[in-house]
Amino acid sequence: MPDLKDSDFVPWILDKFVRHGWWNAKHTSFDNISKGAPKHLKDKIVRAGESLIKDGLLVRKPTSYGLEVRLNFERKNEIFSIIEKWKLNV
Repeated sequence: MPDLKDSDFVPWILDKFVRHGWWNAKHTSFDNISKGAPKHLKDKIVRAGESLIKDGLLVRKPTSYGLEVRLNFERKNEIFSIIEKWKLNV
């Protein structure tokens, strides 16, 4: 995993979700957002995930066992654009 700067958290999360195919009916626990990242960055990544929900790039799926999230398929072009710009700069 590359060293992440604050500006890298959002595209890193989006890229992770795209690679796992978490669109539409396939979702994951919000707690999984920070998996695979260094522990000292967990809080920043969780905050970035919360901002993605507020921005509508991640969609909430409330369940009885916790918050589940998935990518917003209606905004897939925007999501791919963010990831592509990030990968070109890394």
